[in-house]
Amino acid sequence: MNTEHIRNIGIIAHVDHGKTTLIDRLLEHSGMFREGTEHGTCIMDSNDLERERGITIFSKNASILYKGHKLNIVDTPGHADFGGEVERILKMVNGVLLLVDAAEGPMPQTRFVLKKSLELGLKPIVVINKIDRPGANPDRAVDQVFDLFVNLNATDEQLDFPIVYTSAKLGFAKRTLDSEPGDMTPVLDLIVEKVPPHDGDAEAPFQMQVTSIDYNDYVGRIAIGKIERGRFRADVPCTLIRRNGSKETFKLMKTYTYDGLTRTEVQSAEAGDIIGIAGMKDVDIGETITDSKHPEPLPLIRIDEPTMSIYFSVNDSPFSGKDGQFLTSGHLRERLMKEVKSNVALKVEESGAGDKFKVSGRGELHLGILIETMRREGYEFSISRPQVLLKEIDGKTHEPMEFVVIDVEETYSGKVMEALGTRKGSLKNMIHMDDGHVRLEYHVPTRFLFGFQSDFLTMTKGTGTLQHTFEAFVPFLGGSAKRLRGALIALENGQTTAYSIFNLQDRGQLFVGPAQPVYMGMIVGENNKDNDLVVNICKEKKLTNMRASGSDDTIILTPPRIMSLEQVLGFLNEDELAEITPKSIRLRKRHLDENERKRHSKTQKVA
Repeated sequence: MNTEHIRNIGIIAHVDHGKTTLIDRLLEHSGMFREGTEHGTCIMDSNDLERERGITIFSKNASILYKGHKLNIVDTPGHADFGGEVERILKMVNGVLLLVDAAEGPMPQTRFVLKKSLELGLKPIVVINKIDRPGANPDRAVDQVFDLFVNLNATDEQLDFPIVYTSAKLGFAKRTLDSEPGDMTPVLDLIVEKVPPHDGDAEAPFQMQVTSIDYNDYVGRIAIGKIERGRFRADVPCTLIRRNGSKETFKLMKTYTYDGLTRTEVQSAEAGDIIGIAGMKDVDIGETITDSKHPEPLPLIRIDEPTMSIYFSVNDSPFSGKDGQFLTSGHLRERLMKEVKSNVALKVEESGAGDKFKVSGRGELHLGILIETMRREGYEFSISRPQVLLKEIDGKTHEPMEFVVIDVEETYSGKVMEALGTRKGSLKNMIHMDDGHVRLEYHVPTRFLFGFQSDFLTMTKGTGTLQHTFEAFVPFLGGSAKRLRGALIALENGQTTAYSIFNLQDRGQLFVGPAQPVYMGMIVGENNKDNDLVVNICKEKKLTNMRASGSDDTIILTPPRIMSLEQVLGFLNEDELAEITPKSIRLRKRHLDENERKRHSKTQKVA
């Protein structure tokens, strides 16, 4: 397959706009699966977390053979928190499919990835998906996409984008709304027609930048990237040029290219193709693999800096070691350092204390996925409240600002606007939709969005949707973003009782049910008032030999509030930690003893 017949394309879409389903249909249409075989859905979302959450987190590759062309498809994450994945993946492609829901139009995550694509000079093909959906308005969606392109300073060539209308779920596509629906041919034809082939010099010495890393138990680390120039030959020695400029010549073990979803071993490849190379002892993303006779490095990939940090520390609670397999600071350090090698948007710093690490990332979801992945691998640790990373610009302190898009019924719009007003939100646009909904576009400081998602769902009775993405660093706006209500804290070690829970229900909302083990200093609920309250949740009903009418009536308990990891991150205050284990997530005070908490509080006030 020569360079002229290779097309590399990425797919941009907001969460749940049908990107992975579209890839399923393209693979089916190209004959990558034998007729009658079971292959499942959302094939590219192979990670358990991706399937559970319905989002793409890790970039993956596939290829399609179509009319004598090889189409390399790169599945890009749809959330701005995984910008580290997005930015390097866009370096591998020569064009993008911009997938937009016909009912919702372009959303914040679309904006983030599209902006990166336009800055790289890529010309998108616009795919209006879900045209069969009730409430779909393809024409309005196209107008909104055009407005978005204008807002992102697209060139005249980029504004003249081709459009195809699809229903990935039903498996059809068409070039105009009036034409009859067929199969997915119009999408594949547009890719061949509109995406340019790679323009690297096919006759120059071999050169490739590592944009992704995979691992195989037999061959070790596999460096994946696009051949920038030259032809690759398995019998020609290669040199790895590291980030620090040092060079290492290595012996090739295996070379792979993609055939559908599977890796196939090859002996040669042309410029523009995406390949995987195994044989080097160690390799990092952004490094260059070249012909040993002409070792020239490519510019390192620039990744946007982190906006948020969380402190990871060894779990020192009374329940430490009951669930987890990896408990020590050594385990924690080794796992975090391993993550940094493939997750380039992540930054890990060791604090003065040997058992504490500052982990910085692109947002709550980015860090939350890392925490969830580690606990599933058997790690046990504690995390602090997320903190935004402030930045000095021209001698002034700046903080990260989020672009927030909210869709709510008009009935609830007043409550939402009032709540965002108290969180220093600035209303930028208000659009009345056809179906009685209102779309609100806001700029809100990142730190004021901690914990807002659960409040938002409560005030809209679960009917509203909220999406946000990093916008820019702005001058620090001041104010405090801590939780408004206090915590209910366990007085002693023991097991909760139905009797004590029943008596505490009026004090606030509890996080634990009866017969659950708790320890002194553990947070067992949220107080109705703004102060912390120490409660005896293990108190038992005293037995007497006296009988009275009604004393043995059945008591009714309100179900405990079970929080997700993202809700836990939003709930935490500065003096609190979340204890993360493979089986549970517990909230606790940083200082478990009440007297120690009081002493620390006085010290803080004096300071």
